[in-house]
Amino acid sequence: MENNYNEKLRNNIGLRFRKQIWCGCPNGKTILEHTIEIFEKSRSIDEVFIVITPEYRHFAEEILLKNSYLKVTKLLNGGEIRKESSYIGISAIEDDEANVIIHDCARPFLTQKIIEDCIEALKTYSAVDVAIPSADTIVEVDGNNIIQNIPSRDKLRRGQTPQCFRLSVIKKAHELSKNDKNFTDDCGLIVKYNLCEVYVVEGDVENIKVTYPSDIFMADRLFQIRSVIYPQEQILDNVKDKVIVIFGGTSGIGLCTAELAQKYGAKVYSASTGTGCDITDYDSVEKVLKDVFEKYGRIDCVINSAGILRMGKLVERNIEDIQKDINVNYTGSINVVKASIPYLKETKGTIQLYASSSYTRGRALYSTYSSTKAGIVNLAQALAEELACDNIRVNVINPERCATPMRFKAFGKEPEGSLLQPEKVAEASLKTMLSNLTGQVIDVRRE
Repeated sequence: MENNYNEKLRNNIGLRFRKQIWCGCPNGKTILEHTIEIFEKSRSIDEVFIVITPEYRHFAEEILLKNSYLKVTKLLNGGEIRKESSYIGISAIEDDEANVIIHDCARPFLTQKIIEDCIEALKTYSAVDVAIPSADTIVEVDGNNIIQNIPSRDKLRRGQTPQCFRLSVIKKAHELSKNDKNFTDDCGLIVKYNLCEVYVVEGDVENIKVTYPSDIFMADRLFQIRSVIYPQEQILDNVKDKVIVIFGGTSGIGLCTAELAQKYGAKVYSASTGTGCDITDYDSVEKVLKDVFEKYGRIDCVINSAGILRMGKLVERNIEDIQKDINVNYTGSINVVKASIPYLKETKGTIQLYASSSYTRGRALYSTYSSTKAGIVNLAQALAEELACDNIRVNVINPERCATPMRFKAFGKEPEGSLLQPEKVAEASLKTMLSNLTGQVIDVRRE
C-alpha cells in the first residue's frame, strides 16, 4: 500500500446496462469478469465492492463462485439510479477514511497505469477524475437543434472512469445532495458543492464504455489486438539461477536473450536446428526439455523465438514451401508449449512466444508469415486461460521491425536507426518473464 489509507473499489453496474450488454462474452469472459480482474491484479487495491442491479444478483454470484476472487468482499444491491448506487457502495465502507475508486463495470479496458496515476494523485487531491482530450468538435445546440456555441476543444475533455475520492469528501457530497436526483456523475457533486478541486488524470482512448450490443464486437477485437509495454521496473538480477530453455536461441533475438540471461547468472540452454533440434518435430522438442530437466532438475521458462520469414504471393508459392512456414512459425510453437507444460507446472513457470507487428493486419506478399503470427497471439491468449489453474503464465513478445539476421536476409540493408535492436527485445523478454503478466501481447518499441 502506498499510503496510510485503505484503497477500496466500488464497481458500479447501472440499470441502464442490459444483461446482454454487460454480460456479453468478449474474449471468452463476461464484461464483469474482465473488469473485476483489472482490480484483482492491481497491487494498490485492497478491496473490491460490487454494486449490482438486484435482478442480476444471482448471475453475479455465479461469476464470483466460479472465479474465487480474493479482493471481492461485498456484493451489494444497487439503487434505482447511479447516484443512489454510488452512495450504497460508499456507505458500505467501514473505515473512517479511505481512498475510494468508483468504476463502471462497462469499461473493461482500464489500464494499471491509470489506476496507479489516480492513487498517486489522491496523495495531493481529494477528488480525481479520468478524462481524455476530445478529438471531435463539440457543438452546443438549443431545443430546436440550432447551434448556439462551438467551444474551443483546447479545454474540453471526454470523461471516463474511474472517479476517485477521499472517503470523507465523497460522503459529504452525497449527504449534501440527498434530495438532488439530477446528477449522474460523482465528480459533478464535488464541483456543484465546491468541496475541493477535482484533478484530472489522463485516460486512454481504449478505455471504452461497452454500452450497445455492437460494442461487444468492438471489445472482442480490442481484446484480441490489445498490447502492453513491457514491465521495465523488473530487475534483471532476479534472473540469477533461473533455468531457461530457448528454442531458436543460436541467432537473432534468441541469441541476444540467451547472452543477456547468462550475463545475469541464469542457466540457459539454447536449441536450434544447428544443435540438432527441429521444433516441427515434437519428439525432438521433448528430448531437449527432458535433457535440460535431467541436468538441472527444473525448468523455469521456455522461450520460442524460432521463425522463418519468406516472401511471395500465395498463388505463386509451392505448397511445400507454404507448409514449412506454417510448421516452423505456428506448429513449432504448439510443440514447444505442449512439451513444456509438465515441467513448468512444477515451477509455476512461464512460456514466451513471439509475434510481429504484422499480426494485426495481414501484409501482401507475407500472407503466411502474418497469419501465423496472428495465430500465435490467439494461441497464447487461449493458453493463458487454460493454464491459469496450473499457474503457468503465457505471453507474446511483439517487437517492431528488428535488426536480426532473418530480417536482413528478407529485406537486405535498411536505413541506420530505422530498426529496433535485438538487445532491447532480449531485455523486454527477460523482464516479462520475471513479471506476473499472462495472456498479454508485450509491445517492444524503439525509444
